[in-house]
Amino acid sequence: MTQYFDPYDADRPLMLKCSCGRDHTVAEHQQELAAGQAVTELKRRSETAEFEAYSNEFIEATLVKALFPQDEVRRRFLRAVGKSTAMAAIASVLPVASLQAMAAQDKGALEKKDLKIGFIPITCATPLIMAHPLGFYSKQGLNVEVTKTAGWALIRDKMINKEYDATHFLSPMPLAISMGLGSNATPMNVATIQNINGQAITMSIRHKNNRDPKNWKGFKFGIPFDYSMHNFLLRYFLAEHGLNPDTDVQLRVIAPPEMVANLRAGNIDGFLGPDPFNQRAVYDEIGYLHTLTKDLWNGHPCCAFGTSTEFIQKNPNTFAALYRAVLTSAAMARDPKNRELIAKVIAPAQYLNQPEVVVQQVLTGKYADGLGKIQNVPDRADFDPMPWQSMAVWMLTQMQRWGYIKGEVNYKQIAEKVFLITDARKHMKDLDIPFEAGAAYKKHKIMGKEFDPAKPEAYLKSFAIRKA
Repeated sequence: MTQYFDPYDADRPLMLKCSCGRDHTVAEHQQELAAGQAVTELKRRSETAEFEAYSNEFIEATLVKALFPQDEVRRRFLRAVGKSTAMAAIASVLPVASLQAMAAQDKGALEKKDLKIGFIPITCATPLIMAHPLGFYSKQGLNVEVTKTAGWALIRDKMINKEYDATHFLSPMPLAISMGLGSNATPMNVATIQNINGQAITMSIRHKNNRDPKNWKGFKFGIPFDYSMHNFLLRYFLAEHGLNPDTDVQLRVIAPPEMVANLRAGNIDGFLGPDPFNQRAVYDEIGYLHTLTKDLWNGHPCCAFGTSTEFIQKNPNTFAALYRAVLTSAAMARDPKNRELIAKVIAPAQYLNQPEVVVQQVLTGKYADGLGKIQNVPDRADFDPMPWQSMAVWMLTQMQRWGYIKGEVNYKQIAEKVFLITDARKHMKDLDIPFEAGAAYKKHKIMGKEFDPAKPEAYLKSFAIRKA
């Protein structure tokens, strides 16, 4: 008989399910097999000398970029002091400077080895997720349980209650939690950005002939959480098209896994949400991709890896080990040649629970748009772990713009407390090493308009549509 059933085998019960005996479909079985093979290949790639060198350079480059986001400043510094002196000076001030040597360290130095990390089943969490099956956590001496979580409010509550040691965050969430917005104030930190870009405005297919946002008055949109880049980018987009997001449309908080079902049921007209659910709406033929968020702000942050300030203070070596594992995973995810295999690893039920082709279209950037065309956008989703403090300042301006924050805001102070680039500026000053003030901040362009993090108040006042 076939591989699926054998009604004439006296030694096996006849069950109308997978031939392996487990209660899942043949398609799910084959997906698991493909995932296992992909894990094996990615592990093989991660253990090569080439990847180890690439990963170490990626981590070091990420940290040096934190010190010198303006490349001309970095080059002036190197010309002034020389490569050897620069390397020694940087190694002495980076809070995770020992990362390159972590693999050889005595794992007994870790304060806590058994950790629980939460995640929402979306592609933004790719580095956190894939670090588990690929063994990047265990290589750092960590026993990590990655736990699928139903929604962002639950992520927040489990972090505040210390049920999770670290988590997948929406990047504005640690700002909000630290400030006590929507919860008790609990100091949190963003260690790395999990992904950049990777979101979209998805509209119901019934609106395929109504693509001008100016005609969307009265529409209902889904967003995953109030304190999300999705909310702030959608509000920005609507306001730039003359719609007040608080009065002209309705914004509804919907957990990402429920967005497609709500679009199908007609409860919403569209959503600005995370992938793979934008692509899943196309796959199910109920929606089309109206706008990729990279076209609003190319390189914008979305999700982050973070933990509480208390955890970092009590477990600095464990935090450094976590940091290295996640950055190593980000290095692998950033390489386009790994994306198809990564899609196989994270698509199965224990992670994203999505058809592999949906995840593959998101990660490779070759995708159906729901309007009959195949698009090729390689950087539709990408993985740049740098948590620029200027990004945090922009988020704070939007929180204030829409009334989430009342009164005056010390943008810089909050950004530097929550978004961990490094304490290097203070230490470099102590060592008399030249460092350009404000270099940890860079300008961004959102829908053609420049955002200067040095002038947040002027930026906020420049908007005609706002609550503030």
